[in-house]
Amino acid sequence: MSLPAALSAALAAAVLVIALIVLQPEDAGPGAGCSGETGRVLLKEILEQGLFSKVTLIGRRKLTFDEEAYKNVNQEVVDFEKLDDYASAFQGHDVGFCCLGTTRKKAGAEGFVHVDRDYVLKSAELAKAGGCKHFNLLSSKGADKSSNFLYLQVKGEVEARVEELKFDHYSIFRPGVLLCDRQEFRPGEWLVRKFFGSLPESWASGHSVPVMTVVRAMLNNAVRPSDKKMELLDNEAIHDLGKADGSLKP
Repeated sequence: MSLPAALSAALAAAVLVIALIVLQPEDAGPGAGCSGETGRVLLKEILEQGLFSKVTLIGRRKLTFDEEAYKNVNQEVVDFEKLDDYASAFQGHDVGFCCLGTTRKKAGAEGFVHVDRDYVLKSAELAKAGGCKHFNLLSSKGADKSSNFLYLQVKGEVEARVEELKFDHYSIFRPGVLLCDRQEFRPGEWLVRKFFGSLPESWASGHSVPVMTVVRAMLNNAVRPSDKKMELLDNEAIHDLGKADGSLKP
């Protein structure tokens, strides 16, 4: 299939965006971390590019958007502790993007596992049952279910368990440190950007990646022809795939 044909097929599809949601309610709003920032940028880019005929945002509370482009976004408010009760919200989508995640610092060890493993896995199960063909999972560089580090262990475990669901197409994105670029000033994130900005480009790009680059990689990957059942895109591949500029429209 040619790229224009793939894009035309994407235009006829619906997209399920599972994003912006972490354990603490305040993390779903403007104060969300870089996983939440990735979800917001992804949603914005999807709407600006007009790639999908239907966009659903699943979260634990309704979000307010001022821009006209967001008026047709279907928001489904769910209780992640009782996701089975909201199975209908996951019905009828061909492509799913999951940027769901929190941190141990915010939620504690138990809360982190509950969000990054249990919530993600249940969301993937319901998306699969609802007809989702292509599932995209935002994971992390170094993810390994055998790791001694809880963060990397959980990321690796959920990757493997989602693979067991046997989506027609399953894409795992393993970025390095996510570099957020937002209007709100955050000293920690500013220091991270400053640190990686002072390093040689080859080293910095090997261990970090801007959120926008991740988003472009996810969307470029979603519309390009592929016969792979499962693909794992590391930080380098994300940089390469995310370099494409301009509109994704045919």
